[in-house]
Amino acid sequence: MAERSDRSIAGKVALVTGGGRGLGAATARALAAAGARVFVVDLHRPAAGETIDERVTHLVGDVTDLGDMTRAVETVIRDAGRLDIVIANAGVVARGVTLRASSAPMADRLLDVNVRGVLNTVRAALPGLIENRGRLVLISSVFAFVNGAGTIPYAMSKAAVEQLGRGLRVELAAHGVSVTTAYFAMINTDMIRQSVDEDPAAQALLDTQPRFLRKRISPEQAAQAIVEGLRRRDVRVFRPRRWTLVSRLRGIVAPALDSALARDRTVQNILQRLDAREGKDFLTT
Repeated sequence: MAERSDRSIAGKVALVTGGGRGLGAATARALAAAGARVFVVDLHRPAAGETIDERVTHLVGDVTDLGDMTRAVETVIRDAGRLDIVIANAGVVARGVTLRASSAPMADRLLDVNVRGVLNTVRAALPGLIENRGRLVLISSVFAFVNGAGTIPYAMSKAAVEQLGRGLRVELAAHGVSVTTAYFAMINTDMIRQSVDEDPAAQALLDTQPRFLRKRISPEQAAQAIVEGLRRRDVRVFRPRRWTLVSRLRGIVAPALDSALARDRTVQNILQRLDAREGKDFLTT
């Protein structure tokens, strides 16, 4: 019975970074629906007129600032008395571009938010999670293990998050803290619409992938997968589920796929288009 109670989300206190919109907002709503008291940290408060879930408390903070994250965690513990669940979700993407043509500020921003922001979140939250034998979820991506040509800094950042999850799982085992790494493909969010749907070259590069790997999911589907993974304290969560097999076979399949991409004329032609985007990799959001 105690084990079942420990797997419950009802009554737990959760913190979600990047919770103002997209996957973060959907995850905050799903956690609240499951009975958790939820706090989100985002750079901005919801704009006037935006739908706000009354069960979710919004805090303003920047994940790239350890001081901000420390204060956010202190606020959660002061107001709710504890911290049980942390979702390190905040992340950014860039417009498709080759590494040669990418701008240093954009690459720095990607790594700053997607890697240092996750590290800051974990550092600030660890004492509370350890005290309550809590649960940590890191949002990686299938780009942690598929070829990242055309978006290398982003793929690097998600591979770093994967390694963080693997290491933390071992380091925190004795403290009773579970670490779940979530791998998602294409989620229908504003970021994906801007970086892929509104970019013909990025869409063309995506279209070179097998159709069965291009299936998209909604933020709500991804959020529900996170909640299910939390309940079971899963080590890894994949959506769509077909990516589970791709990940398991990566050591065999990846080298062959890399070689095929290097020889594929269509892929190389698209990369030439991305190579002409020097300094044009910033998105508007």
